[in-house]
Amino acid sequence: MSGFDWPVLMRAGFLGLRLTPDQFWRLTPAELRLMLGQGSGAPAMNRAGLDALQAAYPDKTQGERDDRS
Repeated sequence: MSGFDWPVLMRAGFLGLRLTPDQFWRLTPAELRLMLGQGSGAPAMNRAGLDALQAAYPDKTQGERDDRS
């Protein structure tokens, strides 16, 4: 059975985040996860991501200038 570990979540909400019971019970699970720092970042870039970034923004060729001159 996979469910919520309510004692752990309540401790994190009440003690860690200092939420009132009313604030805690009004949160959605997604909001609570975000407040606890879970799922709040982009995954690390892998080689395919780096290759795509380099293809989209290639280095300038020799002699090419920036438009900010």
